[in-house]
Amino acid sequence: MSEPVLKRGFASDNNSGVHPAVMKELLRVNRGHVVGYGDDPFTETAKEMLRKELGGEAEIFFVFTGTGANVLGLAGVMKSWNSVITSSTAHIESDECGAPEKFTGGKVLTADTPDGKLRPDILARHMHGFDFEHHSQPKVISVSQATEMGTVYTPDEVKALADYAHANNLLLHMDGARLANAAVSLGLPFNDFTTAAGVDILSFGGTKNGMMYGEAICFLKPGLSDGFKYIRKQGMQLASKMRFIAAQYIAYLSNNLWKDCASHANRMARDLQKKLREVNGIRITQKVESNGVFVIMPDRVAARLSQEYFFYPWNEQISEYRLMTSWDTSSDDVRQFVDRLEAIMSEERVS
Repeated sequence: MSEPVLKRGFASDNNSGVHPAVMKELLRVNRGHVVGYGDDPFTETAKEMLRKELGGEAEIFFVFTGTGANVLGLAGVMKSWNSVITSSTAHIESDECGAPEKFTGGKVLTADTPDGKLRPDILARHMHGFDFEHHSQPKVISVSQATEMGTVYTPDEVKALADYAHANNLLLHMDGARLANAAVSLGLPFNDFTTAAGVDILSFGGTKNGMMYGEAICFLKPGLSDGFKYIRKQGMQLASKMRFIAAQYIAYLSNNLWKDCASHANRMARDLQKKLREVNGIRITQKVESNGVFVIMPDRVAARLSQEYFFYPWNEQISEYRLMTSWDTSSDDVRQFVDRLEAIMSEERVS
């Protein structure tokens, strides 16, 4: 049987493969027997490496998926009468199939954001009903870093949200599925825009940046993780062979692998942006600050192009599409994609 032709596309950084250094580390830990469920030396090493990045008081819990990390991280600090406030484009609102509300019992409240980024003034309309039993009680503000729109919060923007949350007795949660892309964009270590900026709970992901699977829920303040080991178990996210999640973080945080992968993905997004700007009839709608490029193109062109390169519509009402680059996107991938786009645009103009 012949092997399928697997062309690199621009649909999602989830579609990329696993970095060879991660594969190598998985093979390294695949020897002998160690105690299951996280009581092994590899898991402890990975936790220590994360604490070095985030601060020594961080409590780390590995889980399988990004949805699990976000939902259980919230479940660890919310009661059923609480609410979490987030952007209308955030994964916990638009991509978790209602899991936050199912597993926390609480409510997701949203605010529309033109660039995916929350600000205190946007949140103000949800700051009411405190201590009123007829109203769900706001408990958490959740941001994505980088956002689903490809934009990045500065440390000052994160701190402003953290200060606002804490002044209202709320917590700040950060969905860090693309945390490395944000760090590279900012040119800063993780701690500067997480723990040091006031974030309380962090989902630290690497699956979109060269890892195979696995996420880390990081409680960055003492006391927030009390009882969480039971929540993780009930949430079906306790891995028996946890060393294989831990091994990926060991590789990811060693020798700047996370930075190399994210730097390349971000660089390819900027390259894609530059080339798209030269295509007549294509408009870029968002700042390209990480590895996402959002463009408006004619629907007929998008329909033809997507038959050759898989990508997703973002806002069908305005013919906006999302293009994502990955750690393994090549310059040739970008050039060939834009060349084909230009050809289709020319053909459609003639017809």
